Amino acid sequence: MGKRDTNDGRNLPGSDTVRQDRQRIRQAQEPIAPDSPVQTKEARRDKALLQDGKLQPNPSLNRGTRIGRPTEDEQLLRRPELKEPAVVSFTHTDPWRVLRITGEFVQGFDTLSALGPAVTIFGSARVNPDDPDYQAAQELAERLAHAGFAIITGGGPGIMEAANKGAQLGGGDSVGCNIELPHEQGTNAYVEIGINFRYFFVRKTMFMKYSEAFVIFPGGFGTMDELFEALTLIQTGKVRNFPVLLYNKAYWQGLLDWIGSTMLKAGKVDAEDFRLLRVTDDLDEICSVVVDCYNNSCWDLPGNEAEEDIGQ
Repeated sequence: MGKRDTNDGRNLPGSDTVRQDRQRIRQAQEPIAPDSPVQTKEARRDKALLQDGKLQPNPSLNRGTRIGRPTEDEQLLRRPELKEPAVVSFTHTDPWRVLRITGEFVQGFDTLSALGPAVTIFGSARVNPDDPDYQAAQELAERLAHAGFAIITGGGPGIMEAANKGAQLGGGDSVGCNIELPHEQGTNAYVEIGINFRYFFVRKTMFMKYSEAFVIFPGGFGTMDELFEALTLIQTGKVRNFPVLLYNKAYWQGLLDWIGSTMLKAGKVDAEDFRLLRVTDDLDEICSVVVDCYNNSCWDLPGNEAEEDIGQ
């Protein structure tokens, strides 16, 4: 597990500002889940200690899988038939899918608009609670929640479960953005604000729009996709330059070495692009970078100054 001291996030320098902003945003808008029962921090903590590995049923998200229908993403990306059948239901055409996509955006914006400052944590679904990365993700999320941040994940098992659990233990909002897949899946038991998505790009928009930082734990293709999506949007100026932090040096070092020795050497990326990434095994460092960047609005600083402020 990552390095830790007695600072659990409550007393991080600058965390008062995060908590005040969160409270101000929450007071200015409708509650995120007005019909949800109010739970004390102690009750949430007790719940969070009993749910490891227990996925909650998600019938709505699994409806297509149960009847053998392709996922909505698969149907959207499928090449149109050169010869259309004589009769096509309008609800199975691309114009109708545009309305579904719009509905997903509306649902996501409505649900998360009052969330306040948040950090998204990515990582493998194939990690058990006894894995050091799971334990580190839980601890980090708990400390960031104490500092006033909501925690956003993909809503599944593994690292996602660990981060949502830590959010509950830290008294923060625990958000899960689940995605329809070709096989049945559930939502981890620690998600308190859950949103189902059927289109990956809508889900990715929510991660980008509502996060002050990304923390990337070891993972597979999905984690790599989320990592490089963030880097591409920052590199091209589509989103502000917020921290992208990699946890577990031993896991990521090979990738970083390849980027430096191959991509950078061949001129496919610039040195400034390479500095968008930061890798560490120190949870204190991650918390400090996230809080400092938020309080100093590092995304508004000019290039080199922003990189210095993020800690590159």
